[in-house]
Amino acid sequence: MLFDIPAAVSLGFFFVPPIFVAITVGLLLAWLVARILNRTGLSRFFWHPPLAFLGLVILMSSLFGILVLPP
Repeated sequence: MLFDIPAAVSLGFFFVPPIFVAITVGLLLAWLVARILNRTGLSRFFWHPPLAFLGLVILMSSLFGILVLPP
């Protein structure tokens, strides 16, 4: 097999799938970026802020999954 993706990530006494970790961290990072955009006033350039937030969540989750979670 080319990549050896872990079946579960251990968080203390809990075993969670890697996608759950990636989505959770991506959600937190997207929330942080959205707060920064709101404070600086750059969020006014978005036509639909909830859709932009969803895009940020997908982008941050994907980047975290690609850069941090591979073996």
